[in-house]
Amino acid sequence: MSAILCIGSVLWDVIGRTPAHMALGSDVPGHIVRIPGGVAMNVAMTFARLGIGCDLLTAVGNDFEGAALLNEARQRGIGCGNVYVSEDLPTDQYMAIEGGNGLVAAIADAHSLEKAGDKILAPLLDGRIATEDDPFSGVAALDGNLSEGLLARIASGPWLARADLRIAPASPGKVLRLVPLLAMANATFYVNLEEAGALLGGPQADARTAAAALAHRGTARVLVTNGGQPAALAEGDSVVDAAPPDVLVTRITGAGDTFMAAHIAAERSGLAGADALASGLRAAAHYVSGDVTT
Repeated sequence: MSAILCIGSVLWDVIGRTPAHMALGSDVPGHIVRIPGGVAMNVAMTFARLGIGCDLLTAVGNDFEGAALLNEARQRGIGCGNVYVSEDLPTDQYMAIEGGNGLVAAIADAHSLEKAGDKILAPLLDGRIATEDDPFSGVAALDGNLSEGLLARIASGPWLARADLRIAPASPGKVLRLVPLLAMANATFYVNLEEAGALLGGPQADARTAAAALAHRGTARVLVTNGGQPAALAEGDSVVDAAPPDVLVTRITGAGDTFMAAHIAAERSGLAGADALASGLRAAAHYVSGDVTT
């Protein structure tokens, strides 16, 4: 069993991309791809590219799409032995449109993961990975695609109480699900500027301001990204920032997940503070430029 768990959404991404700027009702030529996705899967695939072992805790359907996803993960060396395979829920999916002006629209159909509930966490208590008396103490990358109720229970439950918990909201529309987790002393949050603003109740000027504000409100450790602008890490009274490399953006979906995994990997390698932050930003820049294969 790996010392890293990726917990949350594993699904098929269907993404339409075009270099053209798009508005409501645009109909333009482009390319459509279908690739493995979901926050947990994107994080796990980044770890795999970096040569770091990890295991998935998620839910897929007992269908062709689910089997194909698990096969894709196994081919990359990602552990799937504890994935919950549902007999009555379909495999989730995600659809997005990306234009030259950024993400135009996206819909995440992660209802099966939500309905699976705490079944995906069973290995953390039943001895397959850990038990309540001997809890998991490795790195756990968790995303906000889990149900609001389950996320609230995780905040006070036994599953991840001793883990090095790394949390991403999955999208601005789901970031408020993370509010019960914000006070966890063992948690590090990865949010973008829009998500930070939602948590703080209003728009923020920049990543440094947002990270400092979240730390002031009691979040133990938080990283805030802002696209091509500087990102920041706040921990207590300390705030550091770093700027991402200037690259041509050819894709968007999965960039934040790549950053999260690369930052975790940098810290595991001994980097800290602004150096680890810069390492994560470089990895995300390479990803959005198209230099990294999925």
